[in-house]
Amino acid sequence: METPAGRVAVLSDIHGVLPALESVLAEPEVAGADRIVLTGDLAAGPQPRETLDLLASLGDRAVWIRGNADRELVQLARGEVSTVPDPIAPWAAAQLRAHQVARLAGLPLTATLEVAGLGPVLFCHATPRDDEEVVLADSRLERWADVLGLVTPEIAAVVCGHTHMPFCRLAHGRLVVNPGSVGMPYGQAGAHWALLGPGVQLRRTRFDAGAACTRVSAESSYPEAAEWADFYLNARATDADALAVMGPRDGRPGQDGRPA
Repeated sequence: METPAGRVAVLSDIHGVLPALESVLAEPEVAGADRIVLTGDLAAGPQPRETLDLLASLGDRAVWIRGNADRELVQLARGEVSTVPDPIAPWAAAQLRAHQVARLAGLPLTATLEVAGLGPVLFCHATPRDDEEVVLADSRLERWADVLGLVTPEIAAVVCGHTHMPFCRLAHGRLVVNPGSVGMPYGQAGAHWALLGPGVQLRRTRFDAGAACTRVSAESSYPEAAEWADFYLNARATDADALAVMGPRDGRPGQDGRPA
């Protein structure tokens, strides 16, 4: 049996923001973690190549998981689709090298690690069965029972991302954790991540958003890089804004959902 990892850093929804990623990787607890789990949506943003290069440098310590944006980048790069909902994605897909596209294409939907103090932990992007379903901190228990229905009983905790808002809660006796977003936070500026083992810590790394916006604008050839960086790195979208958009998509009664 694999020796349980003592400390696991979870980074989700980096979205190609190199300064935010660098700030998190510089954290002592991340630098010293036994494993770094990347729960998807890694490169769909203004610095996709550079972000994937830095993540690749982590070597075997990193566990990569596919997000919906990663899947869409592959589909765009291979000409399988021509448009996706994210306006930066077609540009980002065109920046990727062939080996980066191949790596994203081969990523799994989930991964499971034994974490000291927690037990078996399943990591995914949105839910264990789908890379773009929405579940939120206040999703009702019936919704959690549905999306976690195929998770085997020995799994003690499920870690997901996708909604860019951190939370930790119980659902039917199982711990559910969302680390929030490194590169596109909603509600609170900073790079959000989580540290697992022996418990769960939701963490936020503060960095100079103004300097990061200037750097992204200077280093990215995306035509709207300045506006993109200002909106996301300064968390112009509040958690209330995000919940208003995403709430209907978790299947709650009395609201009309829409596709992700």
